[in-house]
Amino acid sequence: MQKASLREAFYSCIQTGATLLPESLFLICNNATAIGWIVLIVTPRFPVFAGRLIPLGLCGLLSLTYLYLVVSDFGSAQGSFTSLDGVTQLFSNPDVVLAGWIHYLVFDMFVGCWEVRDARRLGIPHWMTVPALLLTFLLGPIGLLTYLSIRLIHTRNLNLDDQPSHQ
Repeated sequence: MQKASLREAFYSCIQTGATLLPESLFLICNNATAIGWIVLIVTPRFPVFAGRLIPLGLCGLLSLTYLYLVVSDFGSAQGSFTSLDGVTQLFSNPDVVLAGWIHYLVFDMFVGCWEVRDARRLGIPHWMTVPALLLTFLLGPIGLLTYLSIRLIHTRNLNLDDQPSHQ
């Protein structure tokens, strides 16, 4: 028996009211986020993507998915957040791992959107932010650190207020 395509699985769930399999949900969230990152990187002249569509639309939908997973799966999971052993036990559950992965996807994507908006506001050329965006996508905090370094070199300060400071 051949596996159904992701699209077929998605439409089947919509039509029957069934829930998506964790692997299908993983693929949908991963692919949607990858498209979001591509859009952030290749559309610097369209601030609506980094300002509204991706942080509110995509991150909002992923956050709702995360909420669903937390409400439906965390109650039955063994483990806790109070010790490393407890977290290891908690993340031995594939449904909890999926929720954790979506958690990372949302926050990294939101940070990437902030980097694009902040760079635009400060006049940092987009090409300078692309390495930070790629690293934020792949390695989260290292990408943020890279962006903050670029920001410091370009602006000579790390004031994170909404208005650029004048020296």
